[in-house]
Amino acid sequence: MEHYFNSTDPACKSPLGAVKAGEAVTFTLRVDPRQDHAVPRLVIAQDGRPAVHHEMQPAGTGADGMSAYTFTLHPEQAGLYFYHFDLYWDFRKLYRGPLGEAVMSWTEGRSYQLTVYETDFTTPEAFRGSVIYQIFPDRFYESKPHTSLPFADRVYRTNKQGEPYFWPTEQGGDLNMDYFGGDFAGIQEKLPYLADLGVGWIYLNPIFEAHSNHRYNTADYLKADPLLGTNEEFSALCAQAQKYDIRIILDGVFSHTGADSIYFNKEGRYGWGGAYHDPESPYRSWYDFSDEYPCGYRSWWGFDTLPEVNENDPAYRRFICGRGGVIDTWLSLGASGFRLDVADELPDSFIEEIRRAVKAHGQDKLLIGEVWEDATNKIAYDQRRTYLLGRGLDSVMNYPFRSAALDFAAGVDTKQVADGILSICENYPKPALDCLMNFMSTHDTERALTALADEPSEGRSRYWQSGRRLDYPQYEHGIRLLLLAYAMIFTLPGVPSIYYGDEIGMQGYRDPFNRAYYNWNSTEKRLRPVFRQLAELRRDCDAFLDGDFRLTGAQGDILQYQRRGKTQTAEIVLNRGPRPHVVTALDQAVEVNPFGFTILTRDN
Repeated sequence: MEHYFNSTDPACKSPLGAVKAGEAVTFTLRVDPRQDHAVPRLVIAQDGRPAVHHEMQPAGTGADGMSAYTFTLHPEQAGLYFYHFDLYWDFRKLYRGPLGEAVMSWTEGRSYQLTVYETDFTTPEAFRGSVIYQIFPDRFYESKPHTSLPFADRVYRTNKQGEPYFWPTEQGGDLNMDYFGGDFAGIQEKLPYLADLGVGWIYLNPIFEAHSNHRYNTADYLKADPLLGTNEEFSALCAQAQKYDIRIILDGVFSHTGADSIYFNKEGRYGWGGAYHDPESPYRSWYDFSDEYPCGYRSWWGFDTLPEVNENDPAYRRFICGRGGVIDTWLSLGASGFRLDVADELPDSFIEEIRRAVKAHGQDKLLIGEVWEDATNKIAYDQRRTYLLGRGLDSVMNYPFRSAALDFAAGVDTKQVADGILSICENYPKPALDCLMNFMSTHDTERALTALADEPSEGRSRYWQSGRRLDYPQYEHGIRLLLLAYAMIFTLPGVPSIYYGDEIGMQGYRDPFNRAYYNWNSTEKRLRPVFRQLAELRRDCDAFLDGDFRLTGAQGDILQYQRRGKTQTAEIVLNRGPRPHVVTALDQAVEVNPFGFTILTRDN
């Protein structure tokens, strides 16, 4: 072996992962002295700045005969740093390879990333080690039949097991206008069910008054949608949830409003006024009007029903973040935080202002962002995003871990799956890593069972997706894969999130088929006990609270890793194959069932 460095090995990089600003980071590189080389250099560049070459210092010879070189860095500023090693001989350089192992190159390669975050970055301790349950409010539980609807253009669905309407197009029919009647009182009635499942936090999709069943086209930020209930009934829900030690976070949709809203009022539903009709409207400065836009104003992704707001407008920011504003109002009513819709489309400075408004109600209040990629190095609108360095979000929705779980179940090379997990664990600040929202399904994705056991839906129309159900062999195999995938996201760093209905094997492709009414008559009883046991394990074993992550095996059908906490260690073995495997975990031989998993724990 000519060289050795692995960013996931504490003998090579200490401490592992991201570090606080000013914290010392020691890099140790081992080189075979029999190979020609000069004194190697650590080549590191702060994001957007020229690289600096640091000559590494000799550190003796190891038992393996390799010459060690070391360098200690003290990065003072929060941000991203990218590094590689230059052997200063024959143009040889070392870049990041699979699983953090260095690979030699005579050309450019993939740099290692060092994330440096603010020294005072903290996240809510109550969130770590818990379980989230995501509810699409209209589709969870209706407390009583709604004999009348608050607006005449809504369609009421009495058949709760009927498929959500999807025809004929985005511009016609009843798409997003059919309502099943889920409400605050219904959620409150089911709190014992959620507590029994081990849920500690509920994430609600938008609850503000809006004129579609998904409510992402806000009509009134300060008022609950009347079909769900009143603001006072929401407050009562939060108070009752607290009795079960459950907290509730809301969906903050702050990049756009509805055209049919008291602010824009294009349809005239709210009488005279609104930014669309009145140039003197107090909301006019929120929006950008120009003939350069096809509809006369800037809209979200070209949908004229969703006018974009100018998040840098002082009046808009005061409305969202100021005293008596949106955040203040709902946290005062009992909410425990927000999930920010399309966080990539909000300026970092706005997210930082939102954070201050949220944390003004207590450091235990949570701020999660919707980001689909690695949130530490995301570039959006030509800007490197800084929202995960300690001044913005607490954490993000963890799409990369969902992809890893789906890939593992689908037979993708296990080392590739493991590398994706390790990359997130390396790049994310520890406070954010421990608060990642890990999920298998959401309102924006196929339901996990469908994604695991049915055909891909990419490029398929809603007519193709409509009515599709797994046959019996597909369903039975899918249930096993679903348990395997959920075991993975329950035990990786972060907080597992159950999308309502996944625990009873609900199926469905993308919107609106993934948003059906919860089947309270389901006879699927196999999933909930396992989810409950996994939730109990998270509460009882501190390895899952904020324990370190260490990969111990990634070969063939087996993925194996450890979580080490302050007092306990857990080792998780996942087997995606059709045959049992015997492996060594926590110094003992264990057999792992086909398409199964084993979790061992011990005191440190």
